[in-house]
Amino acid sequence: MKQLIISTLLALCAFNAGAQDMAGLFVKMPDEYMIGLEGAWRKDLVDLYQAGKEAKLQNMMQGTSQLMKLTPDYLKIQTSGRSTVELRRLPLVNHTYIICMVTTVSAPVSDSRIHFFTTDWKPLSGEDLYNPVSVDDFLLPDVDTTDVVFLDVMAALDMDLFVYRLNEEVQTLTAEYMTLDYLDTAMREKAKQFFKTEPKVFTWTKGRFE
Repeated sequence: MKQLIISTLLALCAFNAGAQDMAGLFVKMPDEYMIGLEGAWRKDLVDLYQAGKEAKLQNMMQGTSQLMKLTPDYLKIQTSGRSTVELRRLPLVNHTYIICMVTTVSAPVSDSRIHFFTTDWKPLSGEDLYNPVSVDDFLLPDVDTTDVVFLDVMAALDMDLFVYRLNEEVQTLTAEYMTLDYLDTAMREKAKQFFKTEPKVFTWTKGRFE
């Protein structure tokens, strides 16, 4: 099954033997994936960044967008005061790539969404490329799930908030459980005894985050 998935991705990306770097991919990104910042403005941001200047422009939402980091494989942009987008070019084989996009919104607790695309921005199914985290991934292994305090904490966790982050240097994806920040101070202090503090780390291996 995994071999079939990789073969399908290769077929979708086969035309891209001379793959564009992240700057070119970002400029050619469909406007629908970067609301308020059309292609010409994205090109201006890239030009400013590559010229060593502050890459900040007013966007169509009457806010500012700032290109914070750009490498051949990675990009991070502050799209508004409350949101960021990360893009990473991930290799398959034979110089073909796909794109991972992480969009994070803070309102006020941060939460992320992940999407994958071919290098001509055709959507790909995320379920073939990574397994989303759940609250169970962040519970300490020795938690007594019958403990009254634990049950009280879990009843207060009425939503799941996770922040995902791409790494600009290595092909990893980290996930952090953010719902505890949504709780009031007293409940958050109770909850800390049951949850891990370190993020879960995925590594890009053979065409998938594992």
